[in-house]
Amino acid sequence: MPKKIVLAYSGGLDTSVILKWLQEKYRCPVVTFTADLGQGEELSPVKGKAENLGVKEIFIEDLKYDFVQNYVFPMFRANAIYEGTYFLGTAIARPLIAKRQIEIAKEVGADAVAHGATGKGNDQVRFELGYYANNSDIKVISPWREWELNTRNELIEFAEKHQIPIAKDKKGEAPFSTDANLLHTSSEGKVLEDPWEEAPEYVYSRTKSIENSKNDPDEIIISFDKGDAVAINQNKLKPHELLSRLNQYGYEHGIGREDIVENRFVGMKSRGVYETPGGTILSKAHRAIESITLDKGEAHLKDEIMPKYAETIYNGLWFSSERESMQQMIDHTQKNVCGDVKLKLFKGNVIVTGRRSPFSRYKLSLVSFDEAGDYDQRDAEGFIKITSLRLKK
Repeated sequence: MPKKIVLAYSGGLDTSVILKWLQEKYRCPVVTFTADLGQGEELSPVKGKAENLGVKEIFIEDLKYDFVQNYVFPMFRANAIYEGTYFLGTAIARPLIAKRQIEIAKEVGADAVAHGATGKGNDQVRFELGYYANNSDIKVISPWREWELNTRNELIEFAEKHQIPIAKDKKGEAPFSTDANLLHTSSEGKVLEDPWEEAPEYVYSRTKSIENSKNDPDEIIISFDKGDAVAINQNKLKPHELLSRLNQYGYEHGIGREDIVENRFVGMKSRGVYETPGGTILSKAHRAIESITLDKGEAHLKDEIMPKYAETIYNGLWFSSERESMQQMIDHTQKNVCGDVKLKLFKGNVIVTGRRSPFSRYKLSLVSFDEAGDYDQRDAEGFIKITSLRLKK
């Protein structure tokens, strides 16, 4: 039996029920930990909810800078996108939460940690791999795999029995579930489970519809230093401030909506609606600055390993040696990824209109039709003949 438990606590119905269930089942102190990763107003009542359930040690920590600087930005240096569309907004948040949860457990003398992820999803894997990577001896409690509360109605009955407040939209069938942070918002379940049915407009919270987006474009310049965005329109910003600003641009122009059916790590397919406004802009800009600063071999090698890198994060292996090895290679390619990218944002589109860098590999004399430069076009004949040998056999 654990002596003390640290729970990853959001303040929602699930983790509030889990908190009470842990107290009843294990009869030991439960410490709550809530990470502020930019999810917004939903954090406001968290402390009061935990106090009402008798929690004495409550941790609510602003980790937005750490999240963007040390998790989102390294991932974006790799141009990581899972299955061609998913920017890994939920997946990249879990290792940070898990790492800090283990640190808090050490600080308060807890020998166990708990999370609210279900037994059907990816997050149980991500949390628990993160726990074990940071403390191989920690006891992990996953209530959804242990208790008898298997339906939403049973959760609500448990909450009512123990006088746990239930948000009105959770009374009965919740329309859908969401996860939010500074990088994205994901929505899935209920009204979104049929992949043929279009997602209702009320599902979207981070982006305006194309119809309601701005009727005039915004033109911005994003500046990069060693692969990371550092300024917008020459105004230097901290990482989380910069992403927040890009989110606002994306919101106004309806940028970053994706409706995805993805392959979960646990083996099933799921349909999710994702909004990644600032991340979509940042990704397009990063590829644009790489286009003039990376050698062809570097760029193509990065594109070859990117699916593996993205899958590694998706599967919860942020702390693995292979992710760290790939990161070292990726970061080495970024030393000259510096300069500016000019973008036009309009009606869901991110349009690259210019790029420049003091380390540009783009050589006008080589590509211009108006000057010969130091390229002899006759050399191409031998190159083509050698290349064609295997085709002629």
